[in-house]
Amino acid sequence: MKRAAKYMGWLKYINPKRYVKILDWYIIKKFIGTYFYAIALIISISIVFDINENLAKFTQYHAPLKAIVFDYYVNFVPYFANLFSPLFVFIAVIFFTSKLAGNSEIISMLAAGVSMRRLMRPYMISAALISALTFYLGSYVIPKGTVIRQNFETLYKNKKKNTAAENVQMQVGKGVIAYIQFYDNNRKKGYGFCLDKFENKKVVSHMTATEIQYDTISDSKFHWQVINWRIRDMRGMREKITNGDILDTLVMMEPTDLVFSKGQQETFTSPQLRDYISKQIDRGSSNVVQYEVEYHKRIASSFASFILTTIGLSLSSRKRKGGMGMYLGIGLALSFAYIMLQTVSATFAIQSDTPAILAAWIPNIVFGIIAWFCYRKAPN
Repeated sequence: MKRAAKYMGWLKYINPKRYVKILDWYIIKKFIGTYFYAIALIISISIVFDINENLAKFTQYHAPLKAIVFDYYVNFVPYFANLFSPLFVFIAVIFFTSKLAGNSEIISMLAAGVSMRRLMRPYMISAALISALTFYLGSYVIPKGTVIRQNFETLYKNKKKNTAAENVQMQVGKGVIAYIQFYDNNRKKGYGFCLDKFENKKVVSHMTATEIQYDTISDSKFHWQVINWRIRDMRGMREKITNGDILDTLVMMEPTDLVFSKGQQETFTSPQLRDYISKQIDRGSSNVVQYEVEYHKRIASSFASFILTTIGLSLSSRKRKGGMGMYLGIGLALSFAYIMLQTVSATFAIQSDTPAILAAWIPNIVFGIIAWFCYRKAPN
């Protein structure tokens, strides 16, 4: 009986009804409803402008209506909605909180003894829900849709993807260096291939091949076929040379390791990004900064909901003359400033030696200070 009573006591503390009251549900419904309304409104306008801009290209390249709707716009909407989620959060908070303040509802709450800290609870719960949704979509759902959207743009908007690479050299294993003079990703074929194996900083094996072909139908990864190959095995003063026409072999690299196209990091889910970054660092590649920035930005962007919600509530929780126009303007300006700072900080990491994690979190740090200042001044 004591154990059951203790168990029931724990359930009492974790019961959501203990923390989410009628007032909280009222504000949460207002917040979430206005957030999705803002998304629907602004994205609808964006789609109209996008159709107007690309209609000529869709017609020129004979894009099927089904592909336009399901391959392009079905993936266009969540991508841009998630990209501008901080803007929608800020607009939602400013809009409905200003209406609450204009209707004297917030004054009534404060007069009833509700503190500013208590008033923040439903806002933070709503921000947590949006933050979790933003992170899940950005990390697992949208990257898969981005692949489909980019393939559509390549076919019907003439956005050419990088499909070739020259003079690629990378470490594909411990003491194993691969080199490809030219690689064609469309054919999954490379020319001028070399593979060197080192032991104690000395070359012990040197393979050359005129061509190397990736095996796309193999059940496992890293299967390659080398054509017109020659291997020199060097052990001390002895040297053994073997050659042949075709040889199936394992080389620890894939086509995605050889060709880097613009926006490629957006097509990886977060687990894929993490594995790719780890693999490229082990290989000694320096072309991973944009991938690191993308990985950390997805985490940092999800926390923007809490920061911008705090700023929005602090700015619009008082009833003032002139309505909400000025605060909507401030909200838009701050939201665009946040998005612009994200872009600028990412450039710092790519173009200079700024750590990727710091570059991704700079906007949150700056706007976190602004949010703290606004929250401190809000009761006054």
